[in-house]
Amino acid sequence: MPRDQIRVTRALLSVSDKTGLTDFAAALSRRGVELVSTGGTHRTLSEAGLAVREVSELTRFPEMMDGRVKTLHPAVHGGLLAVRDNPEHQAALAAHGIGAIDLLVVNLYPFEETLKAGKAYDDCVENIDVGGPAMIRAAAKNHTDVAVVVDVSDYAAILAELAAQDGRLTAATRRRLAQKAFSRTASYDAAIANWLAKVEGSDEAPTFKALGGTLAQGLRYGENPHQSAAFYRLPGTLRPGIATARQVQGKELSYNNLNDTDAAYECVAEFDPARTAAVAIIKHANPCGVAEGATLLDAYERALACDPTSAFGGIVALNRPLDADAARKIVEIFTEVIIAPDASEEARAIIGAKKNLRLLLAGGLADPRAKGETVRTVAGGFLVQGRDALSVDEMDLKVVTKRAPSEAELADMRFAYRVAKHVKSNAIVYAKGSATVGIGAGQMSRVDSSITAARKAAEAAQRLGLPETLAKGSAVASDAFFPFADGLLAAAEAGATAVIQPGGSMRDDEVIRAADEAGLAMVFTGVRHFRH
Repeated sequence: MPRDQIRVTRALLSVSDKTGLTDFAAALSRRGVELVSTGGTHRTLSEAGLAVREVSELTRFPEMMDGRVKTLHPAVHGGLLAVRDNPEHQAALAAHGIGAIDLLVVNLYPFEETLKAGKAYDDCVENIDVGGPAMIRAAAKNHTDVAVVVDVSDYAAILAELAAQDGRLTAATRRRLAQKAFSRTASYDAAIANWLAKVEGSDEAPTFKALGGTLAQGLRYGENPHQSAAFYRLPGTLRPGIATARQVQGKELSYNNLNDTDAAYECVAEFDPARTAAVAIIKHANPCGVAEGATLLDAYERALACDPTSAFGGIVALNRPLDADAARKIVEIFTEVIIAPDASEEARAIIGAKKNLRLLLAGGLADPRAKGETVRTVAGGFLVQGRDALSVDEMDLKVVTKRAPSEAELADMRFAYRVAKHVKSNAIVYAKGSATVGIGAGQMSRVDSSITAARKAAEAAQRLGLPETLAKGSAVASDAFFPFADGLLAAAEAGATAVIQPGGSMRDDEVIRAADEAGLAMVFTGVRHFRH
């Protein structure tokens, strides 16, 4: 176990992020701590008028190879790794003239920032730190006697404890810092490993898979109040969404808010903003209304009409910057979160009148065709898969019925299939005029999803005072094949005239015959969109 307290007499500082560096180092120096530093850090401290030794004085060896080799030396690592009450270690220090290092302050080359900026391969390689992680791991291993700081946000706490403990740091603090240090190097290595895997472009599963992230937000609780939770950003995050979003206003986001907002923004990203305005309304990670429109207001009103009951307390995602007209309409009902690429000043002011309503601006829209990975934990491990990046636009739609779909039906088929990709399985989506009119999600049988979606369409028509269901003349999408004709027949009974589905059932012939008898047009995509 670490000794209760250690006195800090010598500190080695080597940082890429120099935020707060000179003030921190100056405070150490005033306490009589000897400062040792490297390269740019040494230059910064010297220019601030601080007495600081260069690490080459310890190693008696110059920095070389463009700074790649400077701290990888026994004079540094011996000073970090020596156990203070081990006679052999102390004898080795004395024999080789090595001084002990009590405090290591290192933050790493900005690999993640370089990756996020989209820099070239060689730039990314040059920003892979070698000496920094080696020193961090050495100091963290020897936290019995050494404190290691990898985060500038810890500077103030370190100085406060040194002041309160007469220049000493406690064992609890050193353990906490060591844990953070190992987590930092693990996250850093994960970012590098995953980048190289992406560059390699192989579909073969690697022998080792690393995950790492940086705390973005501690959450009050998880899905339920008795579950702890936090939100982490992946290193080098490039995909616009909740990880890139700036919260303009509103109360703190919850675990469920973040999960639902991600689902909403991924869904609305299916619709190219250069082609059309689109809005997705999400409740419990499932769309309850999605629509295109000439304007965001038009798209929102059409999406809301699908299921306004479920939309209450939901998440609204827009594929274009939020404007004042849409903002005024959205705030008419209780909404948890609005997420958009941006928002006008007038729209922000309108949303600002609802102090609890969260407004997130993501700064862009995700590419639904971009490759990536999704991760889910299971007992004792985790599952990794490629993102479902296939779009109906690239699919070869095969007409399998006697009647071919009209152009209008075909457009609604494609729209419905875009949405079905984001509905939990079993998924059934009715669409008409580029708007959902009924959605059935997460049912254990496909026929139940068909019936649920049909009921939603009938209820929506009643609310609007219409004489017949909104499903009349609609297209219906199924995320997977119909194993029996019953689900398809339920759609036909609801008023659907066209069906889009993957096909591939043992009973495809039976389903096609049923479609022909019902006068439906049906196409197969050959692509399944399960979402569990």
